[in-house]
Amino acid sequence: MPFEGDYFGDYDEQDFDDYDKYDAQDDLDPPDLDPARDSDDPEDNHRDTDAEDAELLDEEQAWEASPSSPPASPLPSPGPEHLHSPGNPQPLQAEQDLAERNTILSRALRAHAQIRSCTYIVRFPGGLAGAPLSHSRAPTEYQTYKDASDASQDNPYGPFVSKVDWEFARWAKLRGPGSTAVTELLVIEEIPRLLGLSYKTTAQLNALIDKYLTSGRPHFTRWEIVVAGETFEIFYRDIIACIRALFGDPEFGGLLVFAPERHYADADHTVRVYFDMHTGKWWWAQQKEMEKHNPGATIIPVIISLDKTQLTLFGNKTAYPVYLTIGNLPKDIRKKPSRRGQILLAYLPSTNLAHITSKAARHRAVANLYHACLTCVLKPLKIAGVEGIAMASGDGVWRRTHPLFAVHISDYLEQILVVGCKMGECPKCPLPAQEIGETTDCARPLRDFNRTLAALQTITDGPCVFSRACKQAGIKPIQGPYWQDLPFVNIYRSITPDILHQLSQGVVKHVVSWIISAYGAEEIDARCRRFPPNHSIRLFLKGISKLQRVTGKEHADMCRFLLGLVIGIPLPDSVSPSQLVCAVRALLDFMYLAQYPAHTADTLNLLKDALQRFHDNKAIFVRLGIQIDFNFPKLHSLDHYILSIELFGTTDNYDTQFTERLHIDFAKDAYRATNWKDEFPQMTLWLERREKILRHNAYVQWRLHEISPGQAHAVSDAPTTSSVVTAQCMLAISRFHTFWSDLRPLLAHRNPPQLLDSEPFMTRIKIARTPNVRAATFSVASERYGAVFLQDALSRFVVRYRNPHASDAEVEAQSLGVHIRPSWRMPVYHKVRFILEDAQELGVMEETYDVAHARPEHRDKQKRLVPSRFDTVVVWEEDKNLTGMQRMLSYLVYGITKGSAAHALLGYRVGRLRMVFKLGKKVTEELFPLLMAPGHLAYIEWFTAFTVPDDVDGLYRISRCRGLNNERLASVIEVAQLRRSCHLFPIFGHSVPRDWTSSTVLDRCDDFLFNEFSDHHMYMSMV
Repeated sequence: MPFEGDYFGDYDEQDFDDYDKYDAQDDLDPPDLDPARDSDDPEDNHRDTDAEDAELLDEEQAWEASPSSPPASPLPSPGPEHLHSPGNPQPLQAEQDLAERNTILSRALRAHAQIRSCTYIVRFPGGLAGAPLSHSRAPTEYQTYKDASDASQDNPYGPFVSKVDWEFARWAKLRGPGSTAVTELLVIEEIPRLLGLSYKTTAQLNALIDKYLTSGRPHFTRWEIVVAGETFEIFYRDIIACIRALFGDPEFGGLLVFAPERHYADADHTVRVYFDMHTGKWWWAQQKEMEKHNPGATIIPVIISLDKTQLTLFGNKTAYPVYLTIGNLPKDIRKKPSRRGQILLAYLPSTNLAHITSKAARHRAVANLYHACLTCVLKPLKIAGVEGIAMASGDGVWRRTHPLFAVHISDYLEQILVVGCKMGECPKCPLPAQEIGETTDCARPLRDFNRTLAALQTITDGPCVFSRACKQAGIKPIQGPYWQDLPFVNIYRSITPDILHQLSQGVVKHVVSWIISAYGAEEIDARCRRFPPNHSIRLFLKGISKLQRVTGKEHADMCRFLLGLVIGIPLPDSVSPSQLVCAVRALLDFMYLAQYPAHTADTLNLLKDALQRFHDNKAIFVRLGIQIDFNFPKLHSLDHYILSIELFGTTDNYDTQFTERLHIDFAKDAYRATNWKDEFPQMTLWLERREKILRHNAYVQWRLHEISPGQAHAVSDAPTTSSVVTAQCMLAISRFHTFWSDLRPLLAHRNPPQLLDSEPFMTRIKIARTPNVRAATFSVASERYGAVFLQDALSRFVVRYRNPHASDAEVEAQSLGVHIRPSWRMPVYHKVRFILEDAQELGVMEETYDVAHARPEHRDKQKRLVPSRFDTVVVWEEDKNLTGMQRMLSYLVYGITKGSAAHALLGYRVGRLRMVFKLGKKVTEELFPLLMAPGHLAYIEWFTAFTVPDDVDGLYRISRCRGLNNERLASVIEVAQLRRSCHLFPIFGHSVPRDWTSSTVLDRCDDFLFNEFSDHHMYMSMV
């Protein structure tokens, strides 16, 4: 169709004088820096680190310039406190104690049940919201496909003739090489016959897929737009059919949310909890408005995300995909591409209209083209949102649904294109551009949407009136923005925060450059090279000052140690660094709080306070001459985070870093499958076939489960993990349940009733069945693992294990009588894996995986030297007056509750994991003749207890515990007392000693800071 974008050709030049900035390629994600593909397999995070550590050792030994001034001694820290002997370990082996769920569906249902058990729910009044219609239940799409299929009812793989026939096709389309390579493989003599394939070429396979398989999703439609004599194409799908496909997908049956809810953390309903979209205020308000006129509606919040992406490593080939999802799906499904909760809705033209010579006309045409395309794609929502459409959910229940446009996910450059404001202005509020970023006010009112609509309606009054009205409303004179006629839409609310571009690639990027300017690249890079390794820490052993094209992921990795870079370094001209440290701490607090998976009124107040602290201390960068002002919109955008969280739930409901991952599947991989000529028709066809394969894979799983439930896992891509619970573990768990039943009445006055139905938090621990060293002697433990006092520590452990109530003096005296034979050998393990539960205890946070290493120096398969690695861990120190599980639960009895100042660290201490081992059967029979033998043991070198955090940086200072002869104090404990790994910042002093390295700093330094920012789970546990 012709595009009349130049009808209003007498606009002023300045109306569109900033759209050339939007055409820049800087905003495109580099194709060689794609984020890692998501995986549901927890073992993916536990790869062997030998090769990586060997490479890091080479970087450690690389040449480094000498410091500009002699290194100062590390700053002194408080001396070690008197070391209390750790209590007797719990007689509980926590090795692979819970079996993995067999399907993702059951895990999701369990998570939803946990949410409802941890919060108090207020449902939408009336009971009609989201209610089913009176229609009979519809057959599921799987059943419909099965009934329509001509394949044998006994063949779950039909139309493929066998399991091999199907799995080869799945491999060829999802994992295999290009179509030419597959064809060349199939033409090899006897290959199709030996495999029993029903096709001999890729063309035959494609024909089979096109004829017999269905994706459950609509085909793409091609539409032409003519702009200034040149034709452009848009490929899009029917948005209603896409919504119907998501809403009716059998994979999501039982997981959809049909009505808004208010969740509270307390029985008095005073502390509101926000997580998924249905817990926000927007859905509740829209449901309330809808029920006034049309009771019984089921609202479907429509979420779209747009982001231009580069398809080629070299050149300027780009794509402009539009993704669609719905808010009825839980966010943990929407943010995982493997769950197929997102649909590619359209490819918009990514042209810059360079053939239009007039700059003002070109910029105006780009804006109008953008809105014209989205108007075409979203137009069906105008009627459907008001009148409603009958849709069946994945379980076959019919409802009257109203798809309402809710959220537009995009970066800042596209946000100004969406609302029509100028570069440098806020797309949400009317704050003047010159005041952007100078102050903070999270309660700023949004732009007047009614005034904007009134200005847009003057388009029929002529160009001059229209242009003047738009200027007064604070927008550009855009012809027919796509959101103008959509029902129940306020575009200024629909624009949401963007963690990736506003924080990671925005404010954090600026602050990192300011820190380097303030302290100098030499000292900052030297400190980066000397942080100890940790599972959650990425080491930048070449420094950070010379990095180019830094990704958002790399900036997020820097945030994990950013505070450790600035503590202790003096500023030039004797300027106090306190303000700078406070500013960095405040920014990190805001960034970590903003990414909470669940928020309450209290955490939102913390978020507001962190932003205020940053603004209170940011003047230090002006004083140092690094920054003139803070007039940039990405800093100002942080003011609007709280409002968006209250409206639409937490930021992981609409973060662009999740949709950026979709570029790989829906744009880049699709482009690589084309011949690079007239690529978009080929890309859409490739995507449709891929969706059919994925849908058929889910259908095969359903059929296998229908035939025999035990066979459904046979061809599933979802990982399965078998767990073995030993007789000792079962006995310990039985004793724990008995004690928990006795303790429950004592805790009734301290906990909500729902919490009493669940067990207290415990870290799950996994250790390999096969030891890394089968029979290590005490001399090997001393020389290679640094377990110098293992025999003495083991003697004390035996005494404490036999008599948990023994005093320290009694333990010392009785340990002299324990006979530890030097000839004893023990299996040694080099890795402990932790499965960390919800740190917020609201049932919202997903499981987090952590690893601690205790590994001596060795050589890898390439004969490269791999340095020793003995990680630091958080250890639960038990009360010596109680035994077993009672030690942990006693803190609940005495009133230590969530949120109290002492809760986070009470009973915990940092130790360095030197050795993980297990005593042999004969040894345990000799040492513990009448007791249940302990499980895996750990040799731990202790640090001082937590005291009070620093007033400026807020971190806890700890020191290595030493005895009267300067020896390191250590103990043997059960592995079950380990809670997780932790990361420490060495206290470097004014200048880091250059003889320290990343692999030796834990041995060379005695004084450390406890790093709260190593990962989000650690931060949530500490705050």
